[in-house]
Amino acid sequence: MKLSLCMIVKNEETNLPKCLQSVEDVVDEIVVLDTGSSDQTIQIAKQFGAKVHYFEWCNNFSTARNEALKYVTGDWILVLDADESLTPEIAPYLQEAINIQDYLLINLVRQEIGATQSPYSLVSRLFRNHPKIKFDRPYHALVDDSIAAILTKETYWQIGYLPEVAILHAGYQKAIINQLHKYAKAAVAMEEFFAANSDDAYICSKLGALYVEMGKINEGIELLNQGLSQIIGNQLNQSNNRVHKDKIALRGFQNSQSRKVGNSLGQDIKETNYDILYELHYHLGIAHTNLKNVDQAISHYQAAVKLPIYPLLKLGGYNNLGNLLKASADFIGAKNAYETAIKIDPSFVTGYYNLGMVCKAMGSLVEAIDCYYKAIQLNPDYAEAYQNLGVVLLKAGDVETSLAAFEYAISLHEQNNPQEAQRLRQGLQDMGLK
Repeated sequence: MKLSLCMIVKNEETNLPKCLQSVEDVVDEIVVLDTGSSDQTIQIAKQFGAKVHYFEWCNNFSTARNEALKYVTGDWILVLDADESLTPEIAPYLQEAINIQDYLLINLVRQEIGATQSPYSLVSRLFRNHPKIKFDRPYHALVDDSIAAILTKETYWQIGYLPEVAILHAGYQKAIINQLHKYAKAAVAMEEFFAANSDDAYICSKLGALYVEMGKINEGIELLNQGLSQIIGNQLNQSNNRVHKDKIALRGFQNSQSRKVGNSLGQDIKETNYDILYELHYHLGIAHTNLKNVDQAISHYQAAVKLPIYPLLKLGGYNNLGNLLKASADFIGAKNAYETAIKIDPSFVTGYYNLGMVCKAMGSLVEAIDCYYKAIQLNPDYAEAYQNLGVVLLKAGDVETSLAAFEYAISLHEQNNPQEAQRLRQGLQDMGLK
C-alpha cells in the first residue's frame, strides 16, 4: 500500500524540516499545499522531494485541506501539520495498519509537548484515499463527519486506533501560542461556524474551552453547559456523528479485535459522544477551578474520568482532580487520583511529582522520596523535584543528601528562575545549612 503525507503550510521554515525528516522513511509521497509562504518553506519542502501546490488562503482550514487531498495519489493518507512529527517507533505499526484491508481510518495518539493541561489526544489523521472522505469545519478541521456518513452505506469498513504515541505536537506550547496569536485566530473562525451551528456540541466544547483559556470564563461555562445539555438531552444533529474512537487497541495487529462501526452506527454515535462529554466536563472543571468553585470542579472531573474513553486521554482529568483533592486536604483521594494517572502512563513525570507532594503532606516520607527520585529520573532538570526532595530528606534526617539536592535545585533555578534560586539560598542560610 502506498502511503502519502498530506500537509497545508504557510511560513513554516522553522518547523518543517523536523516534520519531514520524521516521515522520510515512512511515506511514499509528500504533498504540500502552500497557502502563501514568504520564507523558505517551499524550498525546504522541495528539498525533501515534496510535490508542492499553491492555494490562496480563505480563512477555512477544511477548504484548504480538501484542496490538498486532490493532489494525493497514495492508497492511504497521513495528515500532519508542520509543528508535528512522527515518533520513530510508530513506523512499523503504521505500515501494518494500512495493509489491513477492512480498515477505513486509523486514529492516532498525539502527545502535546509542553501542554499545561491534557498531554494526549486522539486524532483522525490516517485514512484511506476514499473519494467521499473530506474535512469539515473551518477550524479544528475533521474528517469524522464524512467517515460516519460513509459507514452508514458502506458497512463493511472497520475503524481502529494505534495505542502507541504516533505524533508529537509542539504547537500548543504557551510561548508558541502567544507568538502566533492562535487564540484570536481560532476564536474568529469558530465563532463564525458556531453562529450557524449553535446546536453542535462539539463546537460548544471547543469554543467554550477556548473562551476559558482566553479568560472569558462565564462565556465559556455557558457554552460548555450548552454542549452538555445537547448531548444529555439526545438532541445531537448529523454534525455530531463523529467517528467512534475504537477502544480495542490494534497492538501489533496480531490479535486485532476492532469491530465494524457501520453495523451499529446508532450505538457508535452514543459512544462517540463520550469523547465530547469528556472534553465538556474537563473544561468545566478548569473553568470552575478558575472561579474557585471547588466542589463543582471536582464533580466535573469525577464525571470526566468515569467515562469509557481511551485511558491516556484521561491523564489531565486525573491530575487536575488530584490537585483539587489535595488542596481540599483529601489526601487519600488525591493519592488515588495520582496513582491512577501513573498507572495509565508510567512516564507521566508530573504525576510522580504530585504524588510525592501528597505523600509528603501525609507524612509518608519514604514514599515521597521514591516519587521525587522517579520524577527526576524521567526529567533530570526538574528543579522543583530536587527542591522538594531536599525538604523531605531533611525531614527524614539525611542532611548531607538533602543539601546536595538543594544545591542542584538552586543551580537549575538559576538558569530559569533566579529569584527562586535566591529565595532558596537565603532560606538555607537562615536555617544555618549554607
